[in-house]
Amino acid sequence: MTADSFILVDGRPADTVSALDRGLMYGDGVFRTIRLEAGQPLWWPEQLAKLAADAARLGVACPPAELWRQDVAQAAAHWPTAALKLVLTRGTGKRGYAPPKPPEPTRVVVAGPLPAWPAALWEEGVNVRLCNLRLASQPLLAGVKHLNRLENVLARAEWDDPAIQEGLLLDQAGHVICGVSSNVFIYRENELLTPRLDRCGVAGVARARLIERAAASGLSVREAEFDLAALLAADEVMLSNSLIGLWRVARLGQRVWPEPAIYPVVREFLHA
Repeated sequence: MTADSFILVDGRPADTVSALDRGLMYGDGVFRTIRLEAGQPLWWPEQLAKLAADAARLGVACPPAELWRQDVAQAAAHWPTAALKLVLTRGTGKRGYAPPKPPEPTRVVVAGPLPAWPAALWEEGVNVRLCNLRLASQPLLAGVKHLNRLENVLARAEWDDPAIQEGLLLDQAGHVICGVSSNVFIYRENELLTPRLDRCGVAGVARARLIERAAASGLSVREAEFDLAALLAADEVMLSNSLIGLWRVARLGQRVWPEPAIYPVVREFLHA
């Protein structure tokens, strides 16, 4: 346990896992990042469902919802408003890549302070850069928030300018995929678009909520392939994740979006 976080491992206060845990050895596991407000995890049913679905993609059984809920209650008692991380690994195993049979998953919950973002980022928009790193294609893992996030680590290491809030990631073919820690939406010609994530990228819960609510409202919304030129030509560019909710992009390189076109409306969809 540390002064700035509360950590549980398999429901017990601890800050270590086995050196043989496959999450450490191979990135063999999944995770979710959740906003905790007044002791309540935001969008809890969707977050837990996505954790279980991602775990199933790896062939890992997700622990019962009640265990996670008990963990969250413990964490919330220490950090009622926090950034909450749920981690599920395949557990420990012998040397080698072959998964243990049967696996005994490790469950980790970490709660700590929310990032100290200024309110201006929601009001005025954020500055974004184009990352040099290009995402690799792996359809079997596309959409899954697995523990091997080395591409994101290397992309985030490309800048240390505090005026830049996020980096934009393309795939090997030049298609826009996501931000380093966010999903991307663009609005153009009265339509809301978000990148297809069938070859790479993480399908976030905030993204799914926005797609669902925008469509239910009658706004044309679809997943599509588009390149950087299409993004730069958009009327509006937005970023979503479970901690920020939704940010409007104000600048990417020399391209400036000075006035929000539909941002207030879309934000209502996300938080409905």
